[in-house]
Formats: sequence, structure tokens, C-alpha cells
Amino acid sequence: MKSRWIVALAAAGAVAVLTVPMLLRGASRGMPPGGEMLVAAHPSCEAEGTAKLDFILQDHTGAAVKLADYKGKVVLLNFWGTWCGPCKLEIPAFIELQDQYRDKGFAIVGVAVEDTPDGVRAYASEAKINYRLAMTQDDIEDAYGPIYGLPISFLITRDGSICMKHIGPVTKEQAEREIKSLL
Repeated sequence: MKSRWIVALAAAGAVAVLTVPMLLRGASRGMPPGGEMLVAAHPSCEAEGTAKLDFILQDHTGAAVKLADYKGKVVLLNFWGTWCGPCKLEIPAFIELQDQYRDKGFAIVGVAVEDTPDGVRAYASEAKINYRLAMTQDDIEDAYGPIYGLPISFLITRDGSICMKHIGPVTKEQAEREIKSLL
């Protein structure tokens, strides 16, 4: 019995040793107490850098999603999860924005993190998501990262510059203001 306690305490210690540095790194990046942070916004978008558009992801049906196909459009790239409550709060606004600005050269690509294709398919149907969804892979998270928490959104200009990085749920008004400035 004593050896079980020792093993349990050692496991708890290992989890703490691995988790605390990640939490501290997130805090050291300026994450406010509420968890929401707007990193950059138009017109200073050029300061953020160039989006990595050379990724080919798979959607929840197995079809290819090529980010390069969106060059020439304003793109909201949203990292989210079906298990993420704040992510689900954004979806109705994203559906409206997709409907409202699709014909003006705007597109949303949702990248599901730590999800299964079946889970994404079921949730997309239930929520009536009208924009492209893709499954994440490590290299895209590394390119846009670090991604410590969800949701996180990137607004990408027509020429491929990252204009905005928003950590935490984004409201329709916040997103629409930035989208309109780029269309």
C-alpha cells in the first residue's frame, strides 16, 4: 500500500513539473487575467509577419484543405475545439460573418485541435457551421504558435500578412471591425 502512495505522489510531482513551466510561459507572454488578448490590429498588421499558407490539412471528411487556395482573400484562421466552451461561443458570430462577407472576398477556416473527425463532423452538423473546417496537425500549430489555449484566431490579409492574433473568444463586433478594415 505504501508503494502505491509513493508511485501516486511521484506521478503527481511529474505532472506538476511538466505543467507549471507551460503555465508560466503563457503568463510571461502577456496573457491577461481574463485570458483574452488582442496582439495586433489593422493598420499595424505588417508588424505581425507573413502567414504560413503552404499547409495542406485534412477536413473532417478526409478532403484536402489547402490554405494557399485562400490567397487573395481575407481569412479568419480559428483554432478551436468541440470540447472548448469559449470556442463554441464564437461559432454563431462566425456563421453570420461567413454569410455576410463571403461574397466580398472573406473566408473562415476553423482548425479543430485535439478532436476526432467524427466529433467535428457531428458538431459541425449540429451547429450548422457554414465555413471550412480542418483537423490540426503539429506543424501548423508550431507555425502559428505557441498555442497554449483555445480559442485563438488569426486574421490574414489578402496578401498573406497576419493582421491580428486574438487569444480568447472574439465577439462578432471585434472580428467585423477588423474584417471590414481589410475588405
